[in-house]
Amino acid sequence: MNKKDRHVIVVSVDAMVFEDVETLSHLYALESVWDQTARVDRVRSIYPTITYPCHSTMMTGVYPDRHGIVNNEQPLLGVTGGPWQHMREMVHAKNIFDYAKEQGFTTAAVFWPVTGKDKSIDYLVDEYWPQNGESTEQCFRDSGSSEEVIEKIVKPNAKLIEGHHRKHPWCDAFIMQCACDMIREFKPNLLMIHPANVDAYRHETGLFTTKVTSALHETNLWLWQLINAAKDAGIYENTDFFIVSDHGQLNIRRAVALNALLAENGLIDVDENGQIRDFTAFAKSGGLSACVYLKHPENEEDRKRTGEVLKKLAESEVYGISEVFTEEEARTKHRLGGDFAFVVETDGYTTFSNEWQRPLIRSLDNHNYRFGRATHGHLPEKGPQPTLISFGPHMQPGAVIPDARLVDEAPTFAHALGIEMQDTDGHCLTELFREEK
Repeated sequence: MNKKDRHVIVVSVDAMVFEDVETLSHLYALESVWDQTARVDRVRSIYPTITYPCHSTMMTGVYPDRHGIVNNEQPLLGVTGGPWQHMREMVHAKNIFDYAKEQGFTTAAVFWPVTGKDKSIDYLVDEYWPQNGESTEQCFRDSGSSEEVIEKIVKPNAKLIEGHHRKHPWCDAFIMQCACDMIREFKPNLLMIHPANVDAYRHETGLFTTKVTSALHETNLWLWQLINAAKDAGIYENTDFFIVSDHGQLNIRRAVALNALLAENGLIDVDENGQIRDFTAFAKSGGLSACVYLKHPENEEDRKRTGEVLKKLAESEVYGISEVFTEEEARTKHRLGGDFAFVVETDGYTTFSNEWQRPLIRSLDNHNYRFGRATHGHLPEKGPQPTLISFGPHMQPGAVIPDARLVDEAPTFAHALGIEMQDTDGHCLTELFREEK
């Protein structure tokens, strides 16, 4: 096969875990190719197990201490939320799209996180949504979709997502139809796609529920559509497919307002109207973990005082904190680095909010991914694990690797394309591939 005739399609089914394979393998899309698959049973994610950090690792092959994405949101302090990290410029590492373009391959992505305005992606529909009431077409134009993509991909499918941005399964149907149309229209050498219905239903109902099973059936339908789109485009026989995931989830029982605890210990000054006047330290939730930032990180007294407060909260075994890591410990033990001073880790059933007022303990609801019946952000060794399923002309049927790492995925995708990524923290999973003559 000529190198430029190779095609790789990566579908990251957000929050899919190994336990889901039993169902998926008996649904018609994967069942039709099951005897051709090469697989990794369990893939160790990165810390924190949050979608944008994970997908940054999945496209760069490096840990968060190198690519710089540690949360979905930008680390704005003193607010409960903040803008998400949509744009490629926020990732401080070379990604697989860069390598592919350098080798003359055509590239595409649909809703792959942190790819906004990526100049190495020819055909792009970023994971983005209207920020200030702009139209669907304009929001994707603002995040890097070319006019050709707007006309040929976004416009014909906009009806699927109008009024349903960030709602599942509507936005997933839009994602997958855009991907199918890209395959037929452009035949990209590399296409990376990110549907999130499985993740959304787990947040809403818990880890293993009837609704999650329905999400797997939806996923089966979309995989079947992708396979057929590749056949229609005449590239199926030259295409290696990878069905992967970013993280698992844990069932949770309560949300704790971590900043309220910091306020009650004198680290956040709140006025009589509930507004922050000033702060020494502020926690930014990642769900089942949180990064704690200092207003003046150069102040060693503030660092010492904040560390003592967090240690006391953890030792009480009341507030859902099982461990506290300094930035140095997080970097050394978990390859998580950044401008934060500390990281707090869940006890396994507590999620953290950014609120700085009581009540300390809050009931769960589904208005935010951090506060549903299940969520993530926890240490990667906990709970059900992501998985990897591949099939195509270069994959070895029946090959099974028990364990691998998320950082190994980008070099593996690149190998299927016939290229090599340099200076990654992961390596190619060569055991998945046929011997090339």
